[in-house]
Amino acid sequence: MKCLHILFLLIFATPALAAEPLVFNCERTEKNYIETYELIVSPASKTQKAKVFVDGRDLDQFNELGRQTSKNVLLTESTILISIEAYFPPESFDGVQYGAGTVKTVISINRSTGQLRKAETIQGGILSASLGEGTKTYQEQCTFPKKP
Repeated sequence: MKCLHILFLLIFATPALAAEPLVFNCERTEKNYIETYELIVSPASKTQKAKVFVDGRDLDQFNELGRQTSKNVLLTESTILISIEAYFPPESFDGVQYGAGTVKTVISINRSTGQLRKAETIQGGILSASLGEGTKTYQEQCTFPKKP
């Protein structure tokens, strides 16, 4: 059923919705910790793929510490869907050797309510050892996009 929903979104996504970057101010709360950040979704154009920025940092990162890529960004009238993949090479920290690891993230933002839902799947690496392996889901709240 989820695949059918995503297929529907892919077929009926309106290109006109993708003209300007969407800017959100989001808040994540966990126990007594509150984090606020700016999320910018810049739609794809004919010459550039869609981009996602958090506090001005491009989520497409490639260096000796690993790589992270915004794989897909889909904008519809009601929803924004983002998928991100990160890969971390084997590393040694504090005398402990950790294998390679991956994190796959899927984000859904309801454009009318600003509700952001995120699912992160961690496999292997130092993150698996420190945060636990498997899928964790989060819910955050974002303000509506700024209108030009």
